[in-house]
Amino acid sequence: MQKIKVWDAPTRIFHWLLVAAVLALFVTGKVGGNAIEWHGRIGHFVLGLIVFRLVWGFVGSTYARFAQFWPTPARIRAYLRGEWRGQGHNPLGALSVFALLGLVGLQAGIGLFTNDDIAFRGPLYPLVGAELSSRLTGLHHLLADVLMGFVLLHIGAILFYAHVKKDNLIKPMFTGWKEAEAGEPAQGDSLAGLILALGVAVLALWLAAGSWLPAPPPPAALETPAW
Repeated sequence: MQKIKVWDAPTRIFHWLLVAAVLALFVTGKVGGNAIEWHGRIGHFVLGLIVFRLVWGFVGSTYARFAQFWPTPARIRAYLRGEWRGQGHNPLGALSVFALLGLVGLQAGIGLFTNDDIAFRGPLYPLVGAELSSRLTGLHHLLADVLMGFVLLHIGAILFYAHVKKDNLIKPMFTGWKEAEAGEPAQGDSLAGLILALGVAVLALWLAAGSWLPAPPPPAALETPAW
C-alpha cells in the first residue's frame, strides 16, 4: 500500500462548502419566514459553487476532471464485474456525483425565479412574471424532496463503502490523500486554471443577481382631486 494524492484543495473545499450550504438550504427552507431571505442568498452562493466545479472539471487536477471519471457503459460494466481499477470516483460513484451536481444546480437556477407570495422574490423574477414564477416555485418545492432522497442515497453509499467494503471515502476528501495498492498521484491543476474557474463563477453570480436588469418603472402618480 502507498499513499497517493487524489483530491486537490479546490475540489475538497468545494465539496465541504457544498455540503454545508445544502444543509443550510434545507434548514432555512423548512423554517421559512425571514429565513427565506437567507435561503435565497445561500442558493445564490451554491449556484456559484456549481459553476466553479463545472469549470474545474475541465481545468482541475487528474481526478477532479470529468473525463477521468465519466461513467461510460464500458466502465460501468467493468466495475460491476469487479474489473475496474482506478482512483477517485468509481463509475457508480460518478453517476451519483453527476446526478447531485445536476439536481443542486437545477434547484439553484430555478430558485432565481421563485417567490413566496409574501415578501421574497428571486433576483430574476422580473424575467418570468407571476404566473410562471408560481409554477417554478412549485417545481422548486418538489425537487427539494427529490434532492433530499439523492443526498440520503449518497450518504448511504458512503456508509456502505466504509463498513462493508472497508473503503473510507470521507478521509481523503479531508486530507487529499488515499492509501492504495497502485495509482498515479493527481497532477495538472494550476493557478491559472483556478483563477479561470473562480472568474467564471463570479461572472455567473453577477448574472444571477439580476443587477443588469433594467430598473422597474416608477409607480404612476396619483391625481389629487381638485376640491
